[in-house]
Amino acid sequence: MSQPFVLIAGGGIGGLATALTLHQIGVPCRVFETVQTLRPLGVGINLQPNAVRELYDLGITAADLDTIGLPAREWALVGLNGKDIYSEPRGLDAGYRWPQYAVHRGALQMLLYRTVIERLGPDAVRTGERVVGYANRPDGVTASIRKADGTTAEVNGTLLVAADGLHSAVRAQMHPGQPPIHWGGAVMWRGTSPGYPVRTGASFVGFGTHRHRVVFYPISPADPATGLATINWIAEVTFDNSAGWTQGDWNRRVEIDDFIHHFADWSYDWIDVPAMLRRAEVVYEYPMIDRDPVPTWQDGRVALLGDAAHVMYPTGSNGASQAIVDARVLGSCLVEHGVTEAALARYDGLLCKDISAVVLRNRGAGPFGLLNIVDERCGGTFEAIDDVISPAERDEFMARYKAAAGFAKDRLNGAAPTIAPGARVR
Repeated sequence: MSQPFVLIAGGGIGGLATALTLHQIGVPCRVFETVQTLRPLGVGINLQPNAVRELYDLGITAADLDTIGLPAREWALVGLNGKDIYSEPRGLDAGYRWPQYAVHRGALQMLLYRTVIERLGPDAVRTGERVVGYANRPDGVTASIRKADGTTAEVNGTLLVAADGLHSAVRAQMHPGQPPIHWGGAVMWRGTSPGYPVRTGASFVGFGTHRHRVVFYPISPADPATGLATINWIAEVTFDNSAGWTQGDWNRRVEIDDFIHHFADWSYDWIDVPAMLRRAEVVYEYPMIDRDPVPTWQDGRVALLGDAAHVMYPTGSNGASQAIVDARVLGSCLVEHGVTEAALARYDGLLCKDISAVVLRNRGAGPFGLLNIVDERCGGTFEAIDDVISPAERDEFMARYKAAAGFAKDRLNGAAPTIAPGARVR
């Protein structure tokens, strides 16, 4: 019997985490990435403790993560009048066994990429090659590859894992009748600026209302000499979406003057939002988009993973985290069932239904749903938040979200490793 070989479509966070997991459990693989040269693109993301646990188990250390971000200490929602709606400690400060990290997305991707090359070798990632289709065979799968020079090729493997993102060609073939990309009306402008961290010095702050808000948090430690850190920010406004997204580009560079008027009077003694926005060198505009969930992530010897499976609104800080968890759950299923369709079926059964529910929950504002409640009850301005929504109701709301997203503290702290140390596919 020939040695199993897994094909991976996509060299993003999910695809690279899959490659590292497969190497750890003794399964050869190769990643096919569309872009010719990987670069550290993007802005800030949060890695929840459930994902950090998996990275640690892959041998990615706290020292590694400290080079691309910093541990988060607090998550807070603040009303338009500057008063707290809800706050809680995060990561180690909250009693988790693992930290939550705020990192630069592109820097995380490059860290994973370098680790893949170091462990699997220089041929492990084929750049400039996009998986554009597949064909199941009785003994494996054939992936159709389109290269950057326009030529095509076919590559055979035992399984195909499609981590090829929002515009996944594999998902489109697996579910040809899927609805178009869903845009709910929110537009995000994203950038990074030098600034002074607020509150704990490592706080994630959501500020405003559910239709008009700014989110910001540091993704670097403060410089000892200046006190300045790199602050990742998202400015967001919800518009009428009846005409659909008309800009054409899903992430275009824009000028700050194109949108800063929405936040012109957001200046307080603890944060000057217009000043923070103007300190950014580059700003990109994105519609807040997702896709309707599909009933299965599996077709024979092919499985979807990461954004190809469950692209979701970035309201719960768990898109990248879930892609990492996907890779590890898939690895555990391969250890249990071998490099087989049965392993993919088990993976699909463990995650598809529950994570599809998270997609829809995030569409309903995810943990930012507290802002919806406050806005409905008082218009977002209040003297005492307890008169608007009780502490018990706030705590219950957040506990439900953490449980759905897979990082409820007691459950995570008490869980066995997703993949036992030393486990290998036999």
